[in-house]
Amino acid sequence: MKNKKILPKKMHHRSPDLLNEQAYTTLIQQLRNGSLASGTFLSMQALVERLDRPIAAVRDAVKRAEASGLVEILPKKGVMVMGTGPKITRECLELRMILDCEGARQLIKNEGSVDLRILREAHEDLRAEAIKGATPELPRRAIKTDLMLHDALSKGIESELTTRLYGENRNRVAVIQNIRPYLADRIISSMDEHLAIITALEQRDTQAAVEAVRNHLLHTLRWWGVGD
Repeated sequence: MKNKKILPKKMHHRSPDLLNEQAYTTLIQQLRNGSLASGTFLSMQALVERLDRPIAAVRDAVKRAEASGLVEILPKKGVMVMGTGPKITRECLELRMILDCEGARQLIKNEGSVDLRILREAHEDLRAEAIKGATPELPRRAIKTDLMLHDALSKGIESELTTRLYGENRNRVAVIQNIRPYLADRIISSMDEHLAIITALEQRDTQAAVEAVRNHLLHTLRWWGVGD
């Protein structure tokens, strides 16, 4: 009787913690770039194939994402990406405003190390491009430039808990932003609002910075159709 050849099972030589982190990072990337859009439903098996990680690691990633409101686990069914209705959109944008205001205060108070020159140049360049007219890559550039300022403001927040809160909300806002591409007119007005914030930071004017952040929120809520 011939000996039957036994093939080794495919093994992951990486640690469970590393696999968990890789699965979570890939999941967040797909949520942020719009590959997994708001309202998308996937079975757990489909998500395992999509993330290309073991099911245990994917389950861990999904639990972490659910804890920050990015997805909802439907028992025995699968996973649903967060909705982007008026209530959640408004709450996420208002939370960002609160954190932005505090970040601006702390940056000015503590003379935080943010390169405002680079921020200004990026915003002015994008504004100039938007004035020329819409291009296919413009909406994606707008999101990237938009995040540059909000991420810079978050650097003023020294609390670890608040920083984590900002990061979780940043991911939720990204899911929201992906459902409606920026229009050229909104890019121009949004860059103007951001430049007002940058000017206040340059002048170390706390009151003007806070007012500019609040004004940006007001116009953003209106653009999303969730203003007063």
